[in-house]
Amino acid sequence: METTSEENQEQSQEKKGCFECCIKCLGGVPYASLVATILCFSGVALFCGCGHVALTGTISILENHFSKITSDHAMLTDVIQLMQYVIYGIASFFFLYGIILLAEGFYTTSAVKELHSEFKTTICGRCISGMFVFLTYILGIAWLGVFGFSAVPVFLFYNMWSTCAAMRSPVANFTNVDSICVDVRQYGIIPWNATPGRACGSTLGDICNTSEFYLSYHLYIVACAGAGATVIALIHFLMILSANWAYLKDASHMHAYQDIKMKEEQELHDITSRSKECLNSYT
Repeated sequence: METTSEENQEQSQEKKGCFECCIKCLGGVPYASLVATILCFSGVALFCGCGHVALTGTISILENHFSKITSDHAMLTDVIQLMQYVIYGIASFFFLYGIILLAEGFYTTSAVKELHSEFKTTICGRCISGMFVFLTYILGIAWLGVFGFSAVPVFLFYNMWSTCAAMRSPVANFTNVDSICVDVRQYGIIPWNATPGRACGSTLGDICNTSEFYLSYHLYIVACAGAGATVIALIHFLMILSANWAYLKDASHMHAYQDIKMKEEQELHDITSRSKECLNSYT
């Protein structure tokens, strides 16, 4: 019976130790950085993936319905291909940058959790945190521009879709449907001498009914939403990094204060010891 009770106590102690270890590990996880990283990855993935496919569909729509001559849209094709390559670079960069920011969050969380221990933050660590704050701020401003730019194709496709919806509406009363047109040349996408450059009436309705138009329109919407999510993630990262930098700075000041206090206590102890020695030798 005694052996059984001792074994039960040992098992309960082991379970308690494992539980405390798990709690300690979970306490060191930077949940804010983790949420921001997931949001950033999701936003960039949506923007890059949907944007890449939507650009391909846009080229197909222009070639089949608005610009029959290849030379008229050759420059636009080159620009779209360049944008697709840029999308590859953006995806790779933010995958790496998100992992680095998450690792920095783990580092800062460890520094704050061990504020009163032997862990010390270095000047290099604080400089790196400050550099991440500046870089994330620049990226946030850049992605605000990307978000605004991604809304442009959504606006263009929405104009076409709303025009087609107005023509199909039973309430609408048009004397001449063929007079209703969408001219993409006015947006600067293709030159003014492009043939035909615009779509009218039933031709426009047929374009809106194609799977390419439907898919590209909704993919542009999702890509714009992904860009917005990335902006929110970068703002979240910026707040986290600013707080982490402040925590590291406070930790550095705290350690400096503790070092000075320990030195003063050691000096006071040495003076007291010498005074006692002198008093004993005099006596």
